Amino acid sequence: MKPRISMITLGVRDLATAVKFYEAGLGFPRMESPPEVAFFTLNGSWLGLYSRNALAEDATVPPEGNGFEGFTLSHNVSSEEEVEKVMGQALAAGATLVKTAQKVFWGGYSGYFKDPDGHLWEIAHNPHFWVGPRDDEA
Repeated sequence: MKPRISMITLGVRDLATAVKFYEAGLGFPRMESPPEVAFFTLNGSWLGLYSRNALAEDATVPPEGNGFEGFTLSHNVSSEEEVEKVMGQALAAGATLVKTAQKVFWGGYSGYFKDPDGHLWEIAHNPHFWVGPRDDEA
């Protein structure tokens, strides 16, 4: 297996709400896709939104779930100010604040929000090194 993630698919309870959050709220570029799914191009991968029940059925697992799912999605930015800007954008789009942006133990600056379906996002600035493709490489 080659070391990459091609697509992250999130199971969502209300596709229209999730699409509005990611497309209009966060400004993710939406691709043309069938009505039962939404795809967004990211810098080097895709984000997919699909009915939580349908996604669970496809994976042959129960759709129920609560609390911490055991992972977060992270978005790294180039400054503490940009962390604050992105956090504000997400909250204005309907995200729920989980942890205010602040200096963290590893020397960076980050905060957390939940999207409308409860998926955890970390917005982080790492002053030690860049994580992921650069914005100018898109």
